[in-house]
Amino acid sequence: MQHGSLPSPEACPALVLNADYRPLSYFPLSVWNWQTALKAVFLDRVNIVSEYERTVRSPTLELRLPSVISLKKYIKPARYPAFTRFNLFLRDEFVCQYCGRGEDLTFDHVVPRAYGGKTTWANVTTACAPCNLAKGGRTPAEAQMQTRIKPYRPTSRQLIENGRKFPPNYLHESWRDYLYWDSELEP
Repeated sequence: MQHGSLPSPEACPALVLNADYRPLSYFPLSVWNWQTALKAVFLDRVNIVSEYERTVRSPTLELRLPSVISLKKYIKPARYPAFTRFNLFLRDEFVCQYCGRGEDLTFDHVVPRAYGGKTTWANVTTACAPCNLAKGGRTPAEAQMQTRIKPYRPTSRQLIENGRKFPPNYLHESWRDYLYWDSELEP
């Protein structure tokens, strides 16, 4: 095989699994670049589960790049995810909680900050810019707008379940067995 037809090492990230063979994180998907993956292999911190066809060479060694690695020591996942814009959108499945549209998303304080509303999971919801503008600094009752779901603090597991509906753009075929994206099974 000619080198010109092989992907560059930079195009060969490694999916990182915990010791239980589940991804360390789904959001963002836990991937390491090829250098970090190989360093972890040499430091004996990971097991190679699957490899790319692509190899790298040193003066004394030729190695296939790992496509899936698992940690040797289990890392306990956080029970609750960080409160970030992305995680908020993921909780709300990337749709405005007032009208259901999925474009031009921002976030809204259900109880406005001017009324003492806090920036917390229980008071912030996904909103499209037009609904956010229409609601303004009012409560949902004052604006005659109701949220589809009451804002809540999701668990990491709830975000994983929501995330299965939105697989990442890049999925190497060797990763598919370790990512539990919803798909119909053959009868």
